[in-house]
Amino acid sequence: MRVLIIEDEIPSRLNLQRAISTIAPDLSIVGSIGSVAEAVEWFDNHPEGAELIFMDVQLSDGLCFDIFKRTRVTGRVVITTAYDHYALDAFKIHSVDYLLKPIEREALSNAINHCRNLTTNAPSGSIDYQKLAELFSPKTTSWKDRFLVKVGDKIILIRVENIAFFYSENKTTFLVTDENREYIVDESLDAIECKLNPAVFFRIGRSYIVALSQIQVVTKHFGSRLKVQLRSSRRDDLFVSRARTSEFLDWLNGN
Repeated sequence: MRVLIIEDEIPSRLNLQRAISTIAPDLSIVGSIGSVAEAVEWFDNHPEGAELIFMDVQLSDGLCFDIFKRTRVTGRVVITTAYDHYALDAFKIHSVDYLLKPIEREALSNAINHCRNLTTNAPSGSIDYQKLAELFSPKTTSWKDRFLVKVGDKIILIRVENIAFFYSENKTTFLVTDENREYIVDESLDAIECKLNPAVFFRIGRSYIVALSQIQVVTKHFGSRLKVQLRSSRRDDLFVSRARTSEFLDWLNGN
């Protein structure tokens, strides 16, 4: 069985490759790519496609569902995602499987076996990718305007206009205010990003979402990267990923 991996986070991509090779050594990994553009090019150049496709929802240049709008995809799709509250809805879509991150070996093995056992009575073309795109996209323009955080036995309300940035570290998500106070939040960055107004917040990389109102200076750095300095924080590790540099500059410019 030919396997294609579409995942923009290199460590996750390598871990998935190793896990597949261990669990199902008979599978052949024919491609490992990290963006919508790369995926479109791969399918255009490989009309035979792949029999099994592991596909992250959020790629470096957009949602994976953009791939289906731009090229013909053949093969069974296993969605990999941190959007746990959408998992059951996604599972209801005929012949699509899903894996929640971080991916567990047993779940991966079950997904592979499930795809092996699917019959031709449920062809891959029957998948409703448009429905999946709706499930993993914001459903309303009513963006979240506040967050509740717990500190001991207290519950504190923080309005989004007082948030400088969010970041993820060691599988924990943090909210940082414009007074440079940090709080732990119970949601992943992926889930938070879907609830924030994209005109006000921007995800500069896998680990950071920053507020426009807090950006003080943007400077060029080594390797064509951009470094972001915020008004309320002295952190020196806020960099825009290379894949998002152009989009970030457009966002800063109000485009």
